[in-house]
Amino acid sequence: MSRIGRVLVVVGLTAFVGFSHAAAAVPATGATASDEAGVSAIGGTTGLATDRTPSPATNATVGSPPNRTSPPKLAAAYPNPVTYGDEGEYLVLEVPNGTELGAYHLDDGHREARLPDRTVEGRVVLTANRSAVPEGVRGPIVEWSEMVPLSNSGEVLTLSDGNETVGTLEYEDAPECEVVRPDTDSRWRALGATSFEPIVGGPGSVRAFALPDSPGIPLAALEDAERRVLLAGYTFTSERVTERLIAARERGVTVGVLVDGAPVGGLTNRSAAVLDRLTAANVSVRVLDDGGRYEFHHAKYAVVDDRAVVLTENWKPAGVGGASSRGWGVVVDSPGVVDGLTETFRADGESRGAVPWAAFRERASIESAAPSRGQYPARIEPQSVAVERTELLVAPDNAAGRLRGLLANASDSIRIVQVSIGGRDDRLLREAIAAAERGVEVEILLSGAWYTSEDNRRLVDRLRTLSAREGLPLSIRLAEPGGRYEKIHAKGVIIDGETVVLGSLNWNDNAYDDNREVAVVLHGPEVGAYFGRVFERDWRGGITLVPASAVVALVAVALPVARLGRRVEFASRAESGRETSCGYVE
Repeated sequence: MSRIGRVLVVVGLTAFVGFSHAAAAVPATGATASDEAGVSAIGGTTGLATDRTPSPATNATVGSPPNRTSPPKLAAAYPNPVTYGDEGEYLVLEVPNGTELGAYHLDDGHREARLPDRTVEGRVVLTANRSAVPEGVRGPIVEWSEMVPLSNSGEVLTLSDGNETVGTLEYEDAPECEVVRPDTDSRWRALGATSFEPIVGGPGSVRAFALPDSPGIPLAALEDAERRVLLAGYTFTSERVTERLIAARERGVTVGVLVDGAPVGGLTNRSAAVLDRLTAANVSVRVLDDGGRYEFHHAKYAVVDDRAVVLTENWKPAGVGGASSRGWGVVVDSPGVVDGLTETFRADGESRGAVPWAAFRERASIESAAPSRGQYPARIEPQSVAVERTELLVAPDNAAGRLRGLLANASDSIRIVQVSIGGRDDRLLREAIAAAERGVEVEILLSGAWYTSEDNRRLVDRLRTLSAREGLPLSIRLAEPGGRYEKIHAKGVIIDGETVVLGSLNWNDNAYDDNREVAVVLHGPEVGAYFGRVFERDWRGGITLVPASAVVALVAVALPVARLGRRVEFASRAESGRETSCGYVE
């Protein structure tokens, strides 16, 4: 179920129509839209207001020859709309080559009905009341007065040709306003959610960097914008980023910002202030205030002209500002990945329920928040490194499934860095443990921040016990910043030293199944070596330094308390954090 009051802030969407995202720029493995989103594949975006078929005469392709060799497929069901009598519930059929629907029957175990007499091809939506079907559902829509009612508590739907069953769709306990699709890992999706496939880009180079060491890399990318900036985030409070966006807008760059308006802890006064500044600078700001397709819009990326910045960090001083967190980031120029992020941004930003920021601002609940002001030494230099290929993953569409496959194919080593992990039975952790059981060396580095330390301590104890009992090459530690950063916030994996995954994806079910997340997979020994060095520094712990904001003079003093190579212990309770029912969200 969606959060009450969840919002999505959209800046500058009215100027997006001029962007080019031709289908030829994306490989055949590119994204495909959801059944319900009203958004096409990378080749273009259909307006939600025009997705509904305007006339019954265009409800279906009529006159095509029947094709009994290719039966229709039960592709989706929408059983529980929030309407009186469930008006507007519907079924989606996929008919590859044209089929006479009247030759088939639908049975729910209690009632059987013949499908309407209509010859169709492709996708078709069947409903008892076409006028009640939600806006944005892609047609053609065929009204079926004898439609078998869909049960909210679950059932098995059987499609037959009178002699034998040709397809089934089974579901349980239908959530409100969600669609079930039998061909997805996370079968229930919010109405309008996408169903993108992973996108693969060819060889090239990327700019790899770590935070807090290199906060200038994201800023420099924004400063270089000539045509467009599409910035997506979970929280956005950075004044320095705001200044770059306003400057870009003033020189004629199309600017859009997409952030979650109801993050854990609430929308802060600092966030509202930067959004107000954008509005004052004549940037169009809109808020998606309809309950949302995702629990959280947690992605962290920016499309700048023909490049993209993908981050593990939020657009705030603690993240991209270098004032707190250990994070990973990369600048990529793969056309397919850039176009895929552009389409992801469009799909999320042009979804239903967008209202002007000014209207939302009047009723918004704003929380106070103090800025992060830490300063840390720059020891890890950014580096341009070669990649053999780059993949774009998004959740809930495909990220968890693809990452499970990568872990399952590991043959030598897996190195994981996460804020926390959603328990011993987390699906990705289980895959990592399975790798250790076949001899792959697995190292897991978790945050020692106070708000995760209790849960992380328990997981450390369980996995160390498992490792000792089974003799597994599995090690797990909590990070000791040693003055080089305040807390671990990176979300990354290095597989066999030459495959790197980084982005916003936390390891918990909420991230896999309910949030919008974005990650990239970088293949190649050079990029693996770069982030491998970052991981190794943090794994060993570091020289204890006092942050420059506290005692600048001490940075130049030779410290006798170097602790290289020691086991990482638990950090002190130094900052705030909040927990959701499915794990921590930052």
